[in-house]
Amino acid sequence: MQERSSVAELAYSLKRELDRYPVGGKLPSSRALVERYRVSPVTVSRALAQLAAEGLVVTRPGAGAYRAQQRPDTPTAPDTSWQEVSLSADSATEIVPRAVDASGVLVTLAAPPPGVVEFNGGYLHPSLQPERAMAVALARAGRRPGAWGRPPVDGLPELREWFARGLGDSVTAADVLITAGGQSALTTALRALAPPGAPVLVESPTYPGMLAIARAAGLRPVPVPVDADGVRPDLLAAAFRATGARVFVCQPLFQNPTGAVLAPGRRTDVLRIAREAGAFVVEDDFARRLVHSDAGALPPPLAADDHDGVVVHVSSLTKATSPSLRVGVLAARGPVLERLRAIHVVDTFFVPRPLQEAALELVGAPAWSRHLRTVADELKTRRDTMTAALRLELPELTLPRIPSGGYHLWLRLPDGAEEAALVAAALRAGVAVAPGRPYFCAEAPAGHIRLSFAGVAGPVEIVEGVRRLRTACDEALH
Repeated sequence: MQERSSVAELAYSLKRELDRYPVGGKLPSSRALVERYRVSPVTVSRALAQLAAEGLVVTRPGAGAYRAQQRPDTPTAPDTSWQEVSLSADSATEIVPRAVDASGVLVTLAAPPPGVVEFNGGYLHPSLQPERAMAVALARAGRRPGAWGRPPVDGLPELREWFARGLGDSVTAADVLITAGGQSALTTALRALAPPGAPVLVESPTYPGMLAIARAAGLRPVPVPVDADGVRPDLLAAAFRATGARVFVCQPLFQNPTGAVLAPGRRTDVLRIAREAGAFVVEDDFARRLVHSDAGALPPPLAADDHDGVVVHVSSLTKATSPSLRVGVLAARGPVLERLRAIHVVDTFFVPRPLQEAALELVGAPAWSRHLRTVADELKTRRDTMTAALRLELPELTLPRIPSGGYHLWLRLPDGAEEAALVAAALRAGVAVAPGRPYFCAEAPAGHIRLSFAGVAGPVEIVEGVRRLRTACDEALH
């Protein structure tokens, strides 16, 4: 069982028993709770900390935990209605309102309740994360001379060089900025490349986090449909002509959510069309280190084929390691790099040096290549298990593509199916899935769901999750 699930379950059990103790009464010792619930001391400590944060217990170092006095009811609720006026005061002058719907992002970040199968996750399950290698890397990094000092604002030269080597011969360390993960890099790129109110072309469907970034910056996302071979060049050219956009954001490799890979012939077309439009291509290369073991040779990043500074490349180590290893990269050439650097410095100053040093230790160790091979094998096994289970249990859901990279499947619902109803029924059945609607910036052509196979414990849990989804479909679709 995942540690966070154990913590939540223990906290729930302790809440139910609080009435057994008087106000100020002492709860059983940590040792007693460890023996009673057969959990680790860390789990007990975290569960008590959760209850303390909720005001239910008071912890006293060296003495134990005690039931807290119930907080008195607040006589009058605070009046925050004035904020509605303040937050909307500029709406009359804004071309694109800056109100942001983060639900599509939160659904992949929030942990589901205990016992719920997590098909909506956006990160590797702890059993797939290189925890031991990361711990060793962090310990070594912390002992390096100057490891806790101020790093160069562009990032450690050695780490920039490591990222640059993966981007082809035309990209050097001087073209690279180290960022606090891919989301931060995308935020910097969109702020640098387009003024508020401007259109930005996006794949349809696409990553909800990017849509949230664009809208938070006051940009207007314009959809360009994706098919089995990636974005359609004819529609991309038409969108540039119709909107005058100067930015196109894409995921050429294992696109999220469809899993499409941009076809070789289209790569040149995309770069040519953007160059003719005087526009930048923001390449979000998020899944390159999540390749499956049966994928074969991967195409290089678009940045490797770019000779005119069209591509602004974004990638990170986070997806292939841990949600907390937020180390990413922005790579670009020409004057745009100075603008990217300026915004990056203003927003974050720099990425903490210990984290950069740890990332450098990690990718330079022999364990790194072993970890990537393990992830490739595991993701293939999980993909195949989920695909087989879906075909057996849920043949009415259409799976247009079986990807050879990434961590999820994209399923189309039957015509007329209520997407929201299925998502709610799935949660009642004990499985969390990601709704498809947040992946579209305009009207969705049909209902979809996205199922992640990376955030669960393994094949057994995948089969059980699909079985529960069958129950949900029986309730919501028939």
